[in-house]
Amino acid sequence: MSETQEFTITVEQEQDYVFRIQFDDTAAPDLFSDEPEPLGGGQGPNPSRLLTAAVANCMSASLLFALRKFKNQPGKLHTRAKATLGRNEAGRLRVEKIDAEIRLPESADSYANLDRILAQFEQFCVVTESVRHGVEVNVSVADADGKLLHGVT
Repeated sequence: MSETQEFTITVEQEQDYVFRIQFDDTAAPDLFSDEPEPLGGGQGPNPSRLLTAAVANCMSASLLFALRKFKNQPGKLHTRAKATLGRNEAGRLRVEKIDAEIRLPESADSYANLDRILAQFEQFCVVTESVRHGVEVNVSVADADGKLLHGVT
């Protein structure tokens, strides 16, 4: 059985490269994006930063979902994502890679079924699984002690 969902956003140019992003049919406040200098004024995140934020946020939420699914009650997760931009064969700037490091607030032995969770949590991430075909996305998870639990740094 296929389940299809749709949503809309509205993007409206305010001035130069400043755009107002409206999340239609939600109570979410508008977001403003802008390109960095010299093209824009850097008054907000640009689309590449928004894409990186979406991947990092979705991965964090997916890990939290998986942890809670196995009755874990973690403290606050901390995620840092780094995007690498480069030129494609046509010389166009593209997001080539996103490295996301999720830090768990407790040591690994504090979590039940962690091996099983780490084996499947990425599959829950709608955004990452949607963009992986066009953008390399690498994810690592470390605990509060800095111990690498999943992926590579």
